[in-house]
Amino acid sequence: MAERFDFPGGITPPTRKARSTRAPLRTAPLPRRVILPLDQHAGAPAEPCVELGQRVRTGERIARASGLISAALHASITGRVAAIEEHALPAGDGRRGPCIVIEGEGEDDWLTLPSLDWRQAPQATLLERLDAAGVVGLGGAAFPTQVKARIRELHAIDTLVVNAAECEPYISADDLTLRHFAADVLEGARLMARLAGAERILVGIEDDKPEALQALQAAREANLAEAVPVEIRPIATRYPSGGERQLIKRLLGREVPSGGLPADVGTHCHNPGTLRAALAAVRDGVPLVERVVTLTGEALARPGNVVARLGTPIGELLHFAGLDPRALHRLVMGGPMMGEALGELACPVVKATNCLIAATRQELPDPPPEQPCIRCGACEEVCPASLLPQQLYWFARGREHDKAERFHLFDCIECGACSYVCPSHIPLEQYYRAAKQAIRAQRREAARADHARHRFEFRQARLAREQAEKEARRAARKRAAAPAARRPAGGDTQGTAPAADLRGLRIAHSAATAAERKAEKALARAAESGEADPASLDDLETQLATARENRQAAEARLQAARDAEEKPL
Repeated sequence: MAERFDFPGGITPPTRKARSTRAPLRTAPLPRRVILPLDQHAGAPAEPCVELGQRVRTGERIARASGLISAALHASITGRVAAIEEHALPAGDGRRGPCIVIEGEGEDDWLTLPSLDWRQAPQATLLERLDAAGVVGLGGAAFPTQVKARIRELHAIDTLVVNAAECEPYISADDLTLRHFAADVLEGARLMARLAGAERILVGIEDDKPEALQALQAAREANLAEAVPVEIRPIATRYPSGGERQLIKRLLGREVPSGGLPADVGTHCHNPGTLRAALAAVRDGVPLVERVVTLTGEALARPGNVVARLGTPIGELLHFAGLDPRALHRLVMGGPMMGEALGELACPVVKATNCLIAATRQELPDPPPEQPCIRCGACEEVCPASLLPQQLYWFARGREHDKAERFHLFDCIECGACSYVCPSHIPLEQYYRAAKQAIRAQRREAARADHARHRFEFRQARLAREQAEKEARRAARKRAAAPAARRPAGGDTQGTAPAADLRGLRIAHSAATAAERKAEKALARAAESGEADPASLDDLETQLATARENRQAAEARLQAARDAEEKPL
């Protein structure tokens, strides 16, 4: 069937997926030791809630979410907490971060949550379960799913899009997930559609996955009586069809505005692995402690896809796939276009680890030397976001960040298509990434003074809320202590607002509630966009906390005035 819509640009590099899709999905051996970073999701790192030496069971919470944009962390094996310390993280810059290390006992003693019927359970209960289970997006962004599921509080959603395109070379985790768990993925999609208020489910899948497509169609036919209809739409293979903006354009013809989110055009996107994890958390009570990982590359003797426990050392997982250390030239987490080259095998598998490429020198050679730009325009032709890569390159190289922003630098999805076709071998997306980091650093510097002011405002709001609640309790005690015979038919209550102030208090309460919703929306948009740094998110969390304190203080004053009007002394 011919596609009605399409996005501009794009490329068709060799997919190189065959080596990892020949074998069926396997389960990796239980690791003897796991390293679980506290920061493996978008937003604030989790806070440890276990002690050294404590015995933990598989699925037991070991770190709680901190703040609105955060996610809980659970033990992925049964054992004892051996350390809470800094450890190498799976990041291209070689950074380290706090991790919880668990030494296993060789057994798998599970601690699960009670099963829930997602069709009958209240929405608040389902959101609490997703939060408690630590579910995040498994497509790469690792955004907390329970936050994303609250989208109907801010937007009207009509379509839930299942992003099964998996367009980047090498990666086949979603393909194998759909082959083996298609029914669970579609049921998870219906669960998330209920939470988002979506009226239909649209599955976008590239046509190079015939087995996954067949499994999806069979799962849909087996559940045609479900209330929310499911449409499966194959699309031609082209990179980067898996970008949210590009897939929405291709499936629905809707343009996500510059600086906007899919929710702005009534859509809600989820990855197949995320949907399966969400269903497992709700229906089976299983927290997110494992995921499907593609193990591929010519340095592996047994490539394929495995279900691996989070925290498994990458080296241990690759040796299970038959790693030849002498042939290994480059280790990449993710795909060759958007992934990160890792410096050591001791890094752990995290929630965002969808693929590990153990490449030889011939397979992924070192890039040739960068040459001067010849202004050929090839980069512009393949840009899926309709940007001007050449202009952005000059601005980024010349540190003209204000001009780069005016040319929509932050609409760049860093797909690497421009670098792929550049005859001068200029790593264009690296220049754009560096420019974004510089701009964010400038914003952080400018926001420090604002953050200090916001913290002061939060303290003042907290004191005001405590004072209002104290006055309300004092007035309630006076009313309770006053003899019934001494209560006149009318009059003001000392320590509470007069009845004449009720209208003003209602207005103040409405304004405070609106301010809180505005702060929630700003925080959610900043976190979901993926552009906000931890310091900015922390400042937005402070602003939200301030708004909540103001709203609670307004509620206390309004309730005290209402009580005084109903029961005057």
